[in-house]
Amino acid sequence: MPAAPDSPFNVGSDIDAQETREWMDALSSVIEKEGPERAHFLLEQLLEHARQSSIDLPFSANTGYVNTIEPEQEAHCPGNIQIEKRLRAYMRWNAMAMVVRANRLHPADGGDLGGHIGSFASLASMWGAGFNHFWHAEGPDHGGDCVYFQGHSAPGIYARAYLEGRISEEQLENFRQEVHGKGLSSYPHPHLMPGFWQFPTVSMGLGPLMAIYQARFLKYLQARGIADTSKRKVWVFLGDGEMDEPESKGAISLAARENLDNLIFVINCNLQRLDGPVRGNGKIIQELEGDFRGAGWHVIKLLWGKGWDPLLARDKSGKLRQLMMETVDGDYQTYRATDGAYLRKHFFGKYPETLKLVEHLTDEEIWELRRGGHDPEKVYAAFHAANEHQGQPTVLLVKTVKGYGMGKAGEAKNTVHQTKKLDDEDIKYIRDRFNIPIPDSELEKLPYYKPADDTPEMKYLHERRNALGGYLPHRRQKADEHFTVPSLETFKAVIDPTAEGR
Repeated sequence: MPAAPDSPFNVGSDIDAQETREWMDALSSVIEKEGPERAHFLLEQLLEHARQSSIDLPFSANTGYVNTIEPEQEAHCPGNIQIEKRLRAYMRWNAMAMVVRANRLHPADGGDLGGHIGSFASLASMWGAGFNHFWHAEGPDHGGDCVYFQGHSAPGIYARAYLEGRISEEQLENFRQEVHGKGLSSYPHPHLMPGFWQFPTVSMGLGPLMAIYQARFLKYLQARGIADTSKRKVWVFLGDGEMDEPESKGAISLAARENLDNLIFVINCNLQRLDGPVRGNGKIIQELEGDFRGAGWHVIKLLWGKGWDPLLARDKSGKLRQLMMETVDGDYQTYRATDGAYLRKHFFGKYPETLKLVEHLTDEEIWELRRGGHDPEKVYAAFHAANEHQGQPTVLLVKTVKGYGMGKAGEAKNTVHQTKKLDDEDIKYIRDRFNIPIPDSELEKLPYYKPADDTPEMKYLHERRNALGGYLPHRRQKADEHFTVPSLETFKAVIDPTAEGR
């Protein structure tokens, strides 16, 4: 992929701007008066006519580097945004504390037990939306959604389960220390924690492949009248680097061919793999959009938080959209590892038009312009659209920052995946950034934080899960049905010797 991706069609400069504007105005009028379906039909007719006139029109499955869902089309989030924000903060803290304590306090010789802080930090808002509003547990009138959790983010699930009272502090203390039966596995695996994890998702690439066939099997059960799976969804959380594994995209054409509209991929596009950029000189989101749309999937891109909406609305010249498209992932990563002044100069400062768009903003306000995956209301709207879509599998391409909230300790840095030990200043920074009520005198101990059961946050936590049928992840170890083993006579045709002469 080129360092600065071009427009999908290399059509040269505009030699008649007035004519172009008239065509654009005509299309806008059709959309306004007759609707997008009619506009789509007319565009298809024009393209076909152009092909018949021997005009070479290479196919492009890509759209602009902006959100798929316009602000006025976003579904409203019904949750309590402030309470959900505080709950995410507590989970971020406990997930971090679990990993740092494991590597600071165990083993006695100061060795490294491993674990990951940065991955969950980048997708906490997405998991918050899912747990609070979308993912059903198994119940009398719902078979339960299947959620394949991104493996390296397991500490975030343990942190939530701790607040829910399903995991003890002793278990958190034994993260990655399972020998005595009181620990927590490194990654999701039902063999290691048979009553907790439903699906194994490590090694990378196994989750998406298994999930496609899980979704297909649910459709089979419904079609055969064996079970009512009509309400069940299969949600799969993946990393953008993980999508380079051959298994990750190996069966996506099958999902489209089978019309698996019960399947939703959520690709956490934090632009970083284990030890560096995913596509430093390219754009992984655009690449994945082309792959999935070309295979027949419904694609939703969530790239920018709501702070960008007024800037895009005022972008009459189109320069901001152009700048967003031509900026490569390596530069985006660099921007998030610096500050607002750097962003103003090196991003917005590329063009006079874009610099003028932010002249009324302070450097701090520019720095607060978030990526889409860290805007809980935008995340809810994208999840809602994916959940309601019919006829195709859906992939959500969500742009985030790896190590979000870690500051200089790792936010957007190539080393963040391997960051497992934090010094006191880094811990204090995270505490202050997320307003965790732990005094300085206690910070050295790095305690976990759990509010009292009667606080609004804890009540809300349980209310949301009760409304969705119970807690996740959860795995039943025994089936309701009891089967009688058939006699050998049943298999007579298989086990008898082949007739002579055949």
